[in-house]
Order: sequence, then C-alpha cells, then structure tokens
Amino acid sequence: MWLIVNAGSSSLKLKVFEGEREVAKAVIAEIGPDGHAAAMAEGLARAGVSPDRLKAAAHRVVHGGAELTATCRVTPEVLRQIEACVPLAPLHNPANLTGIQAVAELAPRLPQYAAFDTAFHATNPRVAVTYALPQAERDRGLRRYGFHGISYAALVRILQERGQLPQRLLACHLGNGCSIAAIVNGRSVANTMGYSPLDGLTMGTRSGAIDGNAVLRLAELHGVERAGRILNRESGLLGLGGHSDLRALHAAGTAEARFALEHFAYWAVRHAGSMVAAMGGLDGVVFTGGIGENDPWMRKEILSGLGYLGVSPDLAANERNESVLHTATSRAVILLVPADEERQIALEAQAVMAGEGA
Repeated sequence: MWLIVNAGSSSLKLKVFEGEREVAKAVIAEIGPDGHAAAMAEGLARAGVSPDRLKAAAHRVVHGGAELTATCRVTPEVLRQIEACVPLAPLHNPANLTGIQAVAELAPRLPQYAAFDTAFHATNPRVAVTYALPQAERDRGLRRYGFHGISYAALVRILQERGQLPQRLLACHLGNGCSIAAIVNGRSVANTMGYSPLDGLTMGTRSGAIDGNAVLRLAELHGVERAGRILNRESGLLGLGGHSDLRALHAAGTAEARFALEHFAYWAVRHAGSMVAAMGGLDGVVFTGGIGENDPWMRKEILSGLGYLGVSPDLAANERNESVLHTATSRAVILLVPADEERQIALEAQAVMAGEGA
C-alpha cells in the first residue's frame, strides 16, 4: 500500500492506495507545533492502516523550483533542494517538509517520494517564464513557475484514457486557489500563476494579478509581512464580497457579493484569452477543482465570455454537472473532470519506484 500525504502547516490529508485504487483516507486538522508525527500516526490509525503495511509514501510538494521538475525519490539532496525553495513558497514548502519528516519519524526505513506542483509547467518556453528583470535578479530564481501542475497532469491523463484530449486545451482549475493553463498536445505552454500562487485569477483569499507598484505601496503602508498577509489571506473574493466561498457569496445576495462573483468571472475570461493566445487557438475547455466541478453558474458565466471563440455550452448538461458540456455545434469541446491529484501522485511515484527496480 502507498501513503499519499498532503501536509499543511496545521493539517494533514492522507490517502492510501493499492495500485490505482484508493482504499482509505483521513484528515487531521488543528495540529500544533511539532505535532505532525503524532498526527501522522493518528491519521493512519483512523484509516485503519499500520505503518508496517506501507510500501512507500509520496508527498505533494508545492514548489520544486527550476531543478525539481519531475516526481522523484526523497534523498538528502532532494530535501536540500526543497528547503532551498522555501523562499519561493514560504506558506507551503515548510509544511511539505514537515510531512516528510513526520513519515520519517514514524517509519524511518520507508521509501519516500515527492511530486511537485510546479513540475508540469517545466515545459513552458523560456519566453513564457522569464520576467524582464536584470540578470542578477533572475539568477535569484525570480521567474514564472506555474502551479496546480499535479491537477493538470491528472486531467491530461484522464482525458487521454478517455480518448478525449483536445490538441489545444484551456484547462481551468477553479477552487480556493485558481489558475488556468494552456495545454498543447498534453504539455503545458503557459499558466496564469507566476513566481508564486498569488498571480493570475481572483481567488478565495488571494488578490490575483496586481501591479508591482501597488504591492510596494502596501508594503510601504503596512510593512512586508502585513502586506503579504493582505495579499494572500484577506483579498480575493473575501476582500471583495466578505466570503471566500462561492456558495456563501451566492447565498449572501448583497451588492458586494454579486460584484465579487462578477469579478471572478470577468478575470477568468480575461486570463483565458491570454492562454488561448499562447496556444494559437482553442480546441477544448476543461473545468476541474471545487468551483470548476460544482458551480454551474460560474461555468456558464465563463463560457459565455468565451463565446467569441465559438464555445457553445449545453446549459442543461451544465446545470447537471455532467462530464460533457458542449453542444453539437460548439467549435470546442467543453468537459468536466473531477480533480484526481492524490491518484496522480501515487501513479507517478509508483512509476519512479518501478524504474528504480528496473
């Protein structure tokens, strides 16, 4: 059995797989400092899995930087590289490292693997990832990386298995964090997120794209740490409409809530246009993530904004959250694919282990 770990600063999400089949899961929340090892043991107990029954563990790691561009076995050198990426993802990579350490404390001899949310976008061309900064600043790692890569890799796999993968695919991962990727022949060529997961679309609590001088002004007014909290934790839908969850905004019925919903849709369409330009056209649109899978109104608004591209949704199928959402006359297919990140991590890590054996 394989343990798949998604570690946050105060939470652990665990899933257990036998091959491709999920057999158990557990979530542990409100973990105190230095409590992840005990939480890991508790999570496995809740899942009914003894550590000695595990074959290996694999972890979601948000930022792999420019060097960690594929799922790999965790070694001291890989740990060093993940630690080196902490300044690039200070909210995520430390927690991911904590998860790896928690498994090591619980089962010291268990092989561990890491899958990176940035890895899928390593195929982006240099012109797409380079900021127009002096070379010395670029040498510090200041460039676009792109995120949600594990989710995008999973939906490409699923669409390939179904024989439904369009050549030029606009992939929309919409949840509390949101991004859109331009995927050509199964490979990422552009992504709306950049140096960090803050860039791009309006999100639950993140501002999305914002002028650098506005960021500097916030830092001048509030200090760097407070400015970072405003941009990452207090902005987005929460800052506009008072709620970070689309369901709460729909229910609120206030002018602010309606504006937040309109803002989300407008900027999704704006950024989608950029991704279509990066691909040179459009053959398909796919939705995934909590909002992408479950909010027919938001999908309808976004697809309406893409009507100029010949996108024609079947509104009845959209209301029912069906897997195929386009009409017979649509010039691009419209699909819905449930997020499958943990299974993707398991499959990629299993392939790496199999390659080691070979």
